[in-house]
Amino acid sequence: MKILYAIQGTGNGHISRAREILPLLMKEYEVDILISGIQSDIELPWPVAFRLYGLSFIFGKKGGVDVWETYKKSNLRNLYKEVMQLDVDQYDLVLNDFEPVSAWACYFKNKPCISLSHQAAVVNKKSPRPLKFDPVGKAVLKRYAPTSDQYGFHFERYDKNIFTPVIRSEIRALPLKDDQHFTVYLPAYSNDRIIKVLKECDDVRWEVFSKHCDAEVEVENIIIKPIQNDAFIQSMANSSGVLCGAGFETPAEAMYMKKKLMVIPMKGQFEQQCNAEALKKLGVPVLKSLKKKHLVSIRSWILSEEKPDVQYEDQTAAIVQMILKKHAHSGLKGRPKSIESLADFKNISIRGVLKQLENK
Repeated sequence: MKILYAIQGTGNGHISRAREILPLLMKEYEVDILISGIQSDIELPWPVAFRLYGLSFIFGKKGGVDVWETYKKSNLRNLYKEVMQLDVDQYDLVLNDFEPVSAWACYFKNKPCISLSHQAAVVNKKSPRPLKFDPVGKAVLKRYAPTSDQYGFHFERYDKNIFTPVIRSEIRALPLKDDQHFTVYLPAYSNDRIIKVLKECDDVRWEVFSKHCDAEVEVENIIIKPIQNDAFIQSMANSSGVLCGAGFETPAEAMYMKKKLMVIPMKGQFEQQCNAEALKKLGVPVLKSLKKKHLVSIRSWILSEEKPDVQYEDQTAAIVQMILKKHAHSGLKGRPKSIESLADFKNISIRGVLKQLENK
């Protein structure tokens, strides 16, 4: 059996999950890897068959998605070309971790595409949602990479096709201790904003991992480091707590390590708002933004001894086997959908995504 495993390259969580799932697939099957997107800081240790531009949401420096940079770096003509040129018919199974090119290629060929992602869990009706509903954000999540079947990962099992997080083997094997520092990963904020706020907690050592620097810099009680996988997970393992965005993998790994956790969801990012709501239910403090007015809450969290109590067993192999047994050799579902031009593609797929982002 020949498998295409397609990965979204925006952020690091998709790549981290792939590092656990791919070896399980490669033991028995021929696997081609596809990565699209331009915002990942982690590499895979295997050859990548397809490196595509795709469609990336660009992190800003003020706590949210940078809409203008997203527009500038988006190329719908190229995306359409990548979708049309990707030969998904050569594969017996397409597994998709929120990756748009392979998802739309399967959509137009009417070929099954199996979602194995956190986003598949977020859009499930039984997963936590913020009080302020965001229909645009939900629509973006559902239309960005359409799939025929969905299996998701979340902080808890909210439904039968939702599983607890895939915790990397290297995380499970790490010895844990407390070196009296706090690890920070807030990729949507500038280094200046982070320094401005965290230096006020001058009795605390902060280790900040940043997308916005190339070399280590020390400013008062703050060390700013470029993102490097081994250094980052070692910092978390040796920390007193973790301050990060309301993504998925980093909060899940911090909770698995029994570390104190505080999150700041990205502005206008529906997925992170949903994650924040789920984390609140687990007792994790959530800040609306990184500003000095929230220093009281940050100091209270530093002094607190409360930590989320989660048990994330290693079920990855069983989940992969279940999906393979159910969907292997699933073939085509029916006649391909009609698609004749770039204009058609814009109308039914990505056109609304960027315009909706602009309105936010």
